[in-house]
Amino acid sequence: MEIEIGTTEELTNTEFAPLAILFAHYQQNNQLEALRKLELPMRQRGLWPADKLVQVLISVLAGCKTLSEVNLRLKSEALLARVLGWAAFADQSSLSRTLEALTVKEIGALRESVTAIRRLNSPLEKRDWRKMLWLDFDLTGLPCGPLAEASQKGYFGDKKMPEGGS
Repeated sequence: MEIEIGTTEELTNTEFAPLAILFAHYQQNNQLEALRKLELPMRQRGLWPADKLVQVLISVLAGCKTLSEVNLRLKSEALLARVLGWAAFADQSSLSRTLEALTVKEIGALRESVTAIRRLNSPLEKRDWRKMLWLDFDLTGLPCGPLAEASQKGYFGDKKMPEGGS
């Protein structure tokens, strides 16, 4: 199945279209299969527990800093939920109960599943670590001359100019 992106005449409004495309790619390539294979001995109430874990992942990618933001940001996104295969997004309390019900063993399995998903998508896994990696932890802006190694012209937003200077 090829992912197609287009426009529609229907009145739709979502700020999460890129997220829908990302998850369509994940579903097409079975990249969330590791989450769906988790054996979580919980009752199903509307959604499978694995679907709720996927929704927690979506909430993180949608910019929710806490699960309490799910009701504000994602609950009203019925079209996005349908695109992803659900009737609606779960309530934040339902997601919280699912996470609270996880045992230490299940959390370990969840960690392994998330690691497997990360390895499929991370450029760090594909990097040739025999080559040099430049890390610059000093975030202060320092002036340098045009002959300095790897120097580039930049902008220092917090740098104050003396009066009359340019």
